[in-house]
Amino acid sequence: MRGEVGWRASARDPGEGDSQRAEQVENPPHPNLLPASGEKEHTTRVGTASMTPEKFISIEAIAKRYPGASGGEIAVFENLWLSMARGEFGCVIGHSGCGKTTVLNILAGLDEPSEGTVIVDGQAIEGTSLDRAVIFQSHALLPWRTVLGNVAYAVTSKWRDWDRARVKAHAQTFIDLVGLTGAEHKRPSELSGGMKQRVGIARALSITPKIMLMDEPFSALDALTRGTLQDEVRRICLETGQTAFMITHDVDEAIYLADKIFLMTNGPGAVLAEIVENPLPKDRGRTDLHRHPYYYAVRNHIVDFLVSRSKTFATDVPGHDPRNVPVVKIGKPELTIASVSDAPNDDSNQASWPGVSRPSTSS
Repeated sequence: MRGEVGWRASARDPGEGDSQRAEQVENPPHPNLLPASGEKEHTTRVGTASMTPEKFISIEAIAKRYPGASGGEIAVFENLWLSMARGEFGCVIGHSGCGKTTVLNILAGLDEPSEGTVIVDGQAIEGTSLDRAVIFQSHALLPWRTVLGNVAYAVTSKWRDWDRARVKAHAQTFIDLVGLTGAEHKRPSELSGGMKQRVGIARALSITPKIMLMDEPFSALDALTRGTLQDEVRRICLETGQTAFMITHDVDEAIYLADKIFLMTNGPGAVLAEIVENPLPKDRGRTDLHRHPYYYAVRNHIVDFLVSRSKTFATDVPGHDPRNVPVVKIGKPELTIASVSDAPNDDSNQASWPGVSRPSTSS
């Protein structure tokens, strides 16, 4: 894999045996910093499917097929179009087998589409890159390295000319960020499952990637640890403008973290059915999330899709256009649907979603 270069200066992990922590040094600028105070922030407009500078990630007509048992091919998904702006947090939700992880692996450069292309920051993806960091379901740590060594391994892969003190200080910053201060010299066998996943998150964040790709990173954690890490990831993304693409089965997690929620139908032959724009404020907090007047309307809509509409979508919507996926948004107490081909400010083509006229108080 490109960029996987180990620590060459010594067989020991950086800082092992040192009595004091190296001095803090200036970290490299993050590639996704938010606009400075006073600058006009970017807003994503609904109304075009063509490639524009606003599209930081552009997945264009990709498909993934595998040989069938009796000849021919089985398509996990076909003609998938999806885009995100820089700094957005996107979550994909769908049943197992719809190709969510395959899409993430294609974005990461770990897999290739059967057809179509993926463009990130104006360049087509060809293999892996240190501009795209992946946080896996499992920790995927090197068992012979310590916590510090695992994070430093990623740091030295990206900044090969840094000296030992700078690598250690940079790695320590992200170890502290995920709450593992004091565990720097423990190996994975000495850590709990939650601590191992924290190391994986620290390792991904340490290379300041353009895109952070997450494949259900919190699913194996206990509720308290999961909530803490969700809060940390959300805070980091807001502060740095980090672009994030996440796979999850947790509806509440998606509503809390994401700016956009992509709903996929059942596979094989899955399609992107809807894009749900999160109407909750950017500064939403965990404790008052469920009190927002639009929270249950969004939640009920997503749950209804997963429980029923995802199974019958092909029959119910025979004319579905994968390049003009409906965008579900709440600007009023009721849900409204707007095709991405509609004019941005034209409300005449929006219609209330059947059966959801106001937020519900039940899940």
